[in-house]
Amino acid sequence: MYGGKYMILEPSMDKLLSKIKSKYSLVILASKRSHELYEGETPTMKFKSVKNVGKALEEIAAEQVILHPDPEQKREQMRKEKELKLAAEIIKQEETERVAKAKQVEN
Repeated sequence: MYGGKYMILEPSMDKLLSKIKSKYSLVILASKRSHELYEGETPTMKFKSVKNVGKALEEIAAEQVILHPDPEQKREQMRKEKELKLAAEIIKQEETERVAKAKQVEN
C-alpha cells in the first residue's frame, strides 16, 4: 500500500539526509525518538504529523533532535531520569495517602 496516506512526504528524504548523513542512523534516531514520544517524552515543537514517527522526523528535520555523540551515556542519563521521575511519583503518592489518613483521624 503505497497510496498517498501511507507515504511520508514531509519532511523529504533529501532534507532529512542533509541533517543525518546515514540512512541507517536516520532510521535508528527516528525510531528511538518515536519511542520516546510514545512513552511521554516532552515534544520539542508543534507538529503537522499525527503519528510519532512523523513527529520524530519533523524534529530531526528541524534539528531539534540530533545524534548523541555517546549513546551509552544518553541511555544511562535517561534511565536515571526515569528512576527519579518514578521516585517522585511514589513520594507524591505516599504524601497524598498520609494527608488522607490524617484527615480520617481528625474526623
